Amino acid sequence: MTNIQMAALAVMAVFYAAYFTKMLLQRRRGIQTDQISRGGKPKQVLRVERWMKAATFAIVPVELASILWNLRLWEMPRLAWLGVILGTAGVLVFILAMATMRDSWRAGIPAEDKTALVTTGIYRFSRNPAFLGFDLIYLGLLLAFFHPVHLIFALFAVGMLHLQILQEEAFLEKTFGGEYLDYKKKTGRYFWL
Repeated sequence: MTNIQMAALAVMAVFYAAYFTKMLLQRRRGIQTDQISRGGKPKQVLRVERWMKAATFAIVPVELASILWNLRLWEMPRLAWLGVILGTAGVLVFILAMATMRDSWRAGIPAEDKTALVTTGIYRFSRNPAFLGFDLIYLGLLLAFFHPVHLIFALFAVGMLHLQILQEEAFLEKTFGGEYLDYKKKTGRYFWL
């Protein structure tokens, strides 16, 4: 196994370890982190959440296959390392987002859970840093191990995450009203712009 393959596997391992550790810690405190397709939500919201969940689960074996079998259309080590660096940045952004959200972090729209609107820390620069982290990981690993099948799955996952963001924005506007609208004016969806 090459260094680039080991580094890419490390990116995936750290990301999923952080994700599932946060879920387990919240579960111990009685918090249901996974809100995807749960509760009395409109059908459109449930449909997008289901497709998003399917996309984020489906990309994992594609990424693993791409890495383990070293599937890439070109052999460009610098580009591959750039992809791993981008993926590593995604992991860091995601972990910062989860840490900043504390107990308000959820996967999916909480139908009944009351959470706080978090606008501090990394959320001063991005309204959706956790989603940005996912995107950076998916696109970084795609760059490192580019293959047409990997491209399709990565674009599908990024697209479904974007649709989820749009739904969450509507939910946050309804839930937090003017406070969220003020935040939205000051902070970009993905970046500060």
